[in-house]
Amino acid sequence: MLEITPTLSIPDGELVERFVRSGGPGGQNVNKVSTAVELRFDIANSPSLPAEVKARLLARRDRRITAEGVLVLSAQRFRTQDRNREDARARLAALVAAATVAPKKRVATKPTRGSTERRLGAKRERASVKRQRSAAAWDRE
Repeated sequence: MLEITPTLSIPDGELVERFVRSGGPGGQNVNKVSTAVELRFDIANSPSLPAEVKARLLARRDRRITAEGVLVLSAQRFRTQDRNREDARARLAALVAAATVAPKKRVATKPTRGSTERRLGAKRERASVKRQRSAAAWDRE
C-alpha cells in the first residue's frame, strides 16, 4: 500500500513494476543486475483516486503520461534495486499529492488610479522625448 495522504492511498495491485538494466557507472555490476525500476500506474482506470485528482493528473502536460492515461516513472539514480524502487514510489506519491491540492482561483483586480496615472505620465514623457528628437532632425535639414 502506497500512502499519499492520511485519507488517500494506492494499493500495490494498481502499481506495475518492471526491473531493467540500468545505464551509467557501476562497473561489471551494471551488466549483470537489473537495478533500474520502471513503475507504471494507470491513472485513468484507477478506482482508488477521486475523480478530481484523476482529472488534474491527466490534464498535466507531462511526457511521462501516455495517451491511454498511464503514468510511467523510471528510477535508476541508485545502485540497488530496493533504493530505486523506493525512489520511484516516492516520486509517484509526490506527484499524486500535488494533484490533491486544488489550484487557487484567480481574483480579477482593477489597476489603482495612481498606477494608471503613473503609466500615462510615463507615456506622455516618452512621447515628448520622441517628438523633440524628430523636430530637431527636421530643423537641421
